[in-house]
Amino acid sequence: MNLDEYFKRIGFHGSCDKLDLATLKLIHRQHVMSIPFENLSIHCGEKITMDLEVIFNKMVRSSRGGWCFENNYLFGWVLRQMGYDTTTLGSRVFSSTGGEYHSAETHLINKVIIDGKAYIADVSFGMSFQLREPLELISGKEQSQAAGAFCLIDKGGVWMLEKTGRKTEVPNPEFAKSSLLDKKQTQVMYSFTLEPREPYHFSQVNHDFQTDPTSLFINKSICSLQTPTGFRALIGWTYSEVTFKPEEGVDVYDMRNVTDDELEEILREKFNVKLQKKLQAVNKKACYTL
Repeated sequence: MNLDEYFKRIGFHGSCDKLDLATLKLIHRQHVMSIPFENLSIHCGEKITMDLEVIFNKMVRSSRGGWCFENNYLFGWVLRQMGYDTTTLGSRVFSSTGGEYHSAETHLINKVIIDGKAYIADVSFGMSFQLREPLELISGKEQSQAAGAFCLIDKGGVWMLEKTGRKTEVPNPEFAKSSLLDKKQTQVMYSFTLEPREPYHFSQVNHDFQTDPTSLFINKSICSLQTPTGFRALIGWTYSEVTFKPEEGVDVYDMRNVTDDELEEILREKFNVKLQKKLQAVNKKACYTL
């Protein structure tokens, strides 16, 4: 494993001499636009592991993406190798249907300290909730990005992240009432504390997400990649190209269904994902929104 391979994978050609916020923002942005958020291994008969070398080979050398335990684990390693003061944290994802946070820490994120200020780096939440850049760890401040305004709120040592987006515009009437669309403009994403975590802390959850029949990731095959103007997503057989239009106060969701025969080509051409095994697409009933 080496940084040069990773930098080539994300198209980063800048200097690593300055461990400043500008460099961190650039690498963060390049990562989410180059390496997808995806769980396709589950649906190709492959096991997802917390072994960093396996993750590096998969995501850097084999033109694949991964979920948070892979993406943010890899990103944390990159930052440490560069020399950034980086700490792994665990977060509890909020369930909009249940109206509560998951009982376990099911999402891995990173905290980075630069010039005495703390930032939250998260390159793997996907869809319209994906951070393009790290967020300053400051309570109550709206931090605007391409997808909308993100806000961190400190509730007595437990931090909450929420996002306020825009109205959705769906040109294809077939998808106007799709369950993949959430009409709520402000949504809670997850909560976390600043207690450091080691990667093995997430091993059980990483296993459960691949084996529990109720797991979202078993019930839906997911792939998402950020673009300069929005993001692309493939959930089951539904392919979406989303364009952010902040000047108009809307995001345009161009959605269509595809066939099994189209999946491989779409993954290759739209996400730069090259699968070694055949994908068995899945889109069973489970709460998940773009």
